[in-house]
Amino acid sequence: MADLQREALPDDELLDAYSRAVIGTVDAVAPAVAHVKVRDGSGSGVVFTPDGFVLTNNHVIERGGAITVTLPDGRSARADLVGRDPDTDLAVLRIDGESMPWARFGDSRSLRVGQIVVAIGNPLGFQHSVTSGIVSARGRSLRSRSGRLIEDLIQTDAALNPGNSGGPLVTTHGDVIGINTAVIAGAQGLCFAIASNTVRWVAARLVRDGRVRRGYLGIVGHQTPIPRPLARANQLVAPSGVLVASLDRDGPAAAAGVVEGDIILACAGRAVGGVDDLLRALTDECIGVASDMTVLRGGERRSLRIVATESQRH
Repeated sequence: MADLQREALPDDELLDAYSRAVIGTVDAVAPAVAHVKVRDGSGSGVVFTPDGFVLTNNHVIERGGAITVTLPDGRSARADLVGRDPDTDLAVLRIDGESMPWARFGDSRSLRVGQIVVAIGNPLGFQHSVTSGIVSARGRSLRSRSGRLIEDLIQTDAALNPGNSGGPLVTTHGDVIGINTAVIAGAQGLCFAIASNTVRWVAARLVRDGRVRRGYLGIVGHQTPIPRPLARANQLVAPSGVLVASLDRDGPAAAAGVVEGDIILACAGRAVGGVDDLLRALTDECIGVASDMTVLRGGERRSLRIVATESQRH
């Protein structure tokens, strides 16, 4: 009798809260999740404006060739590359069409560890697949293929596979809070997404400029520890800095008076404990603007004024 009563229940009553949350997320966002196909492979993407701008990973499209974007409703179109940023593994495409379904970005700073998230994409060629899990951690960092550190990544145990790259990671409110980018080979439940706040910042610059402008100093350096007596004598908090190993003689650092053997302690208002700290300081806002740089030379602190130029590496 109990089984007959269960069979007679409406479908909604047979679904638990978790199932309803995932289904609602998929209904809201999946229409905007695209299959991105290139000459030597494929991946995922998400339409993020009603006029057809599409986000995906740079590594999905970096080999070049024609790009085709297919939506769940069957529409397929040749996509133009608007811009790409290898340092954050993001790219923006543009497709023509009317009444495009599109997804909105959420605020990745509001994420909490343990929060339910849903990944939508095209893993291993299986189009429009859905996996779910939780936010395992925030603020992770991984190296991009360009060698630069991608910061503030979201770690999730929502299963990702090749082909999920470029697809959205979504909250149960239907907000895109990440772009899926990487898995740790041989591990289980270690997947990463680029946080939506990073994505929005990069996407805006790719739409505007076709690239992300970053500053250039003209130095080659590496992290070096600062001996404790030297740190105490100069009232330094950071235990390390960037040792200048070589200089572009025509570069901004040389023009500012930086010499080989200097240890960079701060640049453009940021403390520098390593190379990644220095790279973080070199935003587009510092290009062409005089900034303070603090170096340690001969055991003493020195202040310099430096004007970064625009990096020509894209």
